[in-house]
Amino acid sequence: MVEISRILPRVTKPARYTGGEWNSVTKKWEFTEVRVVLSYPDLYDVGMCNMGLGILYDLLNRHSDVLAERVFTPWVDMEDELRRGDISLYSLESKRPLSDFDIIGFSLGYELTYTNMLNMLDLSGIPVFSAARSETLPLIIAGGSCALNPEPIAEFIDLFLVGDGEEVVLELMDVFIKWKRDGTGCKDELLREAARISGIYVPEFYRTEYNSDGTVASITPTIPEAKEKIERRIVSELLPQLTRPIVPYHEVIHDRGAVEVQRGCFRGCRFCQAGIVYRPVRERTEQVVLKSVDEIVSQCGYDEISLLSLSTTDYSAINSVVGKLARRYSGRNLTLSLPSIRLDSFSITLADLLQERKKSGLTFAPEAGTERLRRAINKGITEEDILTAIETAWQRGWKNIKLYFMIGLPTETIVDIEGIISLVRRIRRIGGGRLNVRVNASTFIPKAHTPFQWVAQMAEEDLIVRQQMLRTGLKKAGTHLSWQDSNVSLLEGVLSRGDRRLSAVIYAAWRNGCRFDGWSEHFDWEKWCAAFDESGIDPLFYACRERSQ
Repeated sequence: MVEISRILPRVTKPARYTGGEWNSVTKKWEFTEVRVVLSYPDLYDVGMCNMGLGILYDLLNRHSDVLAERVFTPWVDMEDELRRGDISLYSLESKRPLSDFDIIGFSLGYELTYTNMLNMLDLSGIPVFSAARSETLPLIIAGGSCALNPEPIAEFIDLFLVGDGEEVVLELMDVFIKWKRDGTGCKDELLREAARISGIYVPEFYRTEYNSDGTVASITPTIPEAKEKIERRIVSELLPQLTRPIVPYHEVIHDRGAVEVQRGCFRGCRFCQAGIVYRPVRERTEQVVLKSVDEIVSQCGYDEISLLSLSTTDYSAINSVVGKLARRYSGRNLTLSLPSIRLDSFSITLADLLQERKKSGLTFAPEAGTERLRRAINKGITEEDILTAIETAWQRGWKNIKLYFMIGLPTETIVDIEGIISLVRRIRRIGGGRLNVRVNASTFIPKAHTPFQWVAQMAEEDLIVRQQMLRTGLKKAGTHLSWQDSNVSLLEGVLSRGDRRLSAVIYAAWRNGCRFDGWSEHFDWEKWCAAFDESGIDPLFYACRERSQ
């Protein structure tokens, strides 16, 4: 067990590293056959808001032969203390080094956490390349949306879980338990058996060949157990809602309870990876949602509950659920949060139901500034829809509106950028200048498995022109604008559709000191450029190349 008491006084927010939170689980190490540490490659403050991690933590700890604990990426001050004191990265529950566990499972939802993943392995004394780990455990596995294109990190991971994890992770536990009881200790046998499971991809059992122009020619299995096509796992029925989530000791990014009202989205926006990879739509019943809210409030003490979905207002029972909760908790200071609201679904009825709740602000995503471009991306909302919804919100007392747009979308022209400015000005007039409007203009990034996965990402010089137009036009409209660094967007585009050769780039970037690449204060594009140069790889080849189908 790692001794940490002497270093915690020297780091910020030491509660990130202590464990022991309300509803956390500490099982007897010696009485469980398989010990798993669920690893989120970002700060505790971020990872503790991840519902998928909480679901798997609960699911695995319900298994009598499995123990599941947690670990997150330590902030830079804690990393310095660990390295200075030659202390291994440890789990929160038992304070054991990660190298003591049978399995380390990474939850990967964002490509810019890849260097954090390598750093966590290195802090644990575990070789980052799977080939260097040979027959030794822990087994390094990964899942999450990034597993839908596992190739950029294929050199680091022993196996990937592709799709919904609730069923496949238990099937993997059964295989692991049997392998451990057989006592052969041969890791290759374990991986071969795992490769038979639907939804599991073992990179070392596949050979990648390239064309003369650098494009991928083929990825073919090298053993009989490996499947030619990996099927994404889909749970037909959602597990019971997690109603005893771990309650952090200090405030995290989304410090509230959460109920998943549905999974999946039927809208089919052509840019949206989540809308594709989490299909089909599966709803929880109204009765289950209401009961789940009651249990979370009573067992965790939250005064805010978020009803989660890719598009919450598409949930068939949303008006009824919100109405009943509003009446049930009237006068009890419970705030309901709907984080995903479609402009064409935000009805007057729903606004009325929410009007007694805390009006901190509403977020909408028109995505594009003209109806032509919204049709091209299959967004399916009109300017009238947008203005009507925001007019409704204003009349019901909402004074703060945040709008999400994208620039660099396929078929986009300067006219579409001018459309954003014109639309925002019309929205501002709704409140007679008293409506506070904030605009975020992110860069479109082609994602794997979407209809737009084949298109080229817009070049930096064209993005800069668009950003400058928006800065000038929205400043005159009295609107605050934020946007994403174009180099961050480029890197995300490279990693989202890249191939196995990028493992060398990621390794070089990490070795150059890259950490927390998704955090603006730590992102260092020059170090990444050096990594691309060192590996002989042009990032524009991956991000800004039109691809054939």
